[in-house]
Amino acid sequence: MSERTIYYYKWTTRLGPISLIPEPNGRYKVMIEDECMGSYHSPEAAAEDVAGDHLGSTPFNVDLDRLGISGDLGDWSRLVFAKITGMRR
Repeated sequence: MSERTIYYYKWTTRLGPISLIPEPNGRYKVMIEDECMGSYHSPEAAAEDVAGDHLGSTPFNVDLDRLGISGDLGDWSRLVFAKITGMRR
């Protein structure tokens, strides 16, 4: 039996957090407040689009590129989303 840890990523701005949440299909969705801003094939791609202000209108109602968000996922907080145990290899 093995254990697998699934992570999500968070960037905290002065207006609130932006989260990159894993989806069951292996993609990551960008969440701002309780609104999904899009689904991406990887958390890296999502972070780049957030930092580059490529999401369109957001609940923050400000250009995201003015909030100092890094496009490098390594700069984001990496947090445990779920631990799955009992999986067979």
